[in-house]
Parts: sequence; structure tokens; C-alpha cells
Amino acid sequence: MGTLGYTATISIDGYAADANGDFDWTAPGGDLFRFHVERMEAVSHEILGRNTYQLMTYWQSEPEDGSWSPDEHEFARRWEDLTHIAVSSTMTEADLASDRDRLLPRLDLARLQQIIVDAEGEVEIFGPTTASEAISAGMVDDFRFFIVPRIVGGGLRALPPGAELDLELVEHRVFESGATLLHYRRREIARSD
Repeated sequence: MGTLGYTATISIDGYAADANGDFDWTAPGGDLFRFHVERMEAVSHEILGRNTYQLMTYWQSEPEDGSWSPDEHEFARRWEDLTHIAVSSTMTEADLASDRDRLLPRLDLARLQQIIVDAEGEVEIFGPTTASEAISAGMVDDFRFFIVPRIVGGGLRALPPGAELDLELVEHRVFESGATLLHYRRREIARSD
């Protein structure tokens, strides 16, 4: 049985995208990107909304100019090995980038629980909209917030309104860019480790 993790890169004021929908400011570089490469080893499944799924198809093939760094090659290799689940009511099977990828029109909690039970390793749910119901239901075991030193003043909140969770800090790290990782675990999960 796997675990469920939620990862979000956010502004200091808690937004995953600004009021215009822009999230270019969340792109990791240097040691932060290398950290993402390393942490992908524990992940077996990625659950993504339509926009994030389409964005991540970038990792399916290197740009023609051959500009990927060794870390980018390694991330692409690890990304390709994951099971990708796109959650979208507007996509079709023809929109999937790989025969291994799966499409769900909606991510209900029973289906999510079955994905977690069947998984070996961490199931990472990515994106506040896709993750909101699971967060509110208390299903997420691990929260990884990569906090960017930026205040955007409004936009897409990283956490759903009304969610109440008892968390314990299990890891923190500051990167060269000034971004900070705060890794929290549900308190009852943290105590059983």
C-alpha cells in the first residue's frame, strides 16, 4: 500500500498561481531542481489536473536544441517511469501522451483510496484544485510546500478553505534561491513511523 502526498510550490502568502493564473515564478532551478529529481525516486504515481498534465508533457522528449542538463535528463527518465493519472472532464484518451497514462473524468475519494492501496510508493497529487477534496477529507499523509520568496497578493490558494488538519514538521530546508521546503506529515502518521 502506498501513501498520499501533496506537493505545492507557493508564494509566501499561500498562492500556487497569481491572480492572472501565472505560476512561472514557481519554476525550480539549481539545487531545488536537483532536490526534486532525488525525491522522485520515492514516487510511483502522479495525479495531475489537465493543465499540469499538459504542461508536464514537456518531459516526454528533449528539445531539438539538446539543451537539457544532466539533472533534466534524469528528471525526464524518472518522470517517464511513473504512472500518470490525468484528471479532466474535457480530455479524451487521444489526449494522453503515453499508452501507460490513465484518464479519470473525476477523482472521487473511493477511487483515490483504491489508487493508494494498489500503489507501491508515494502517490503524489499535484495541484490545489485536483487535491482539494482529498485534503479536506484528511486523506493526504505528506504535505511538501516549497515556499518561494514572493508575495503575489491573490490568486489560486494552495489549500482549500475550511480544511483543518493537525500536522507535524518532519523536514525543512532552505535552497540557494531562498525558497524553503516545509515538509509536514499528518500527526497520527508521524507518530506511527
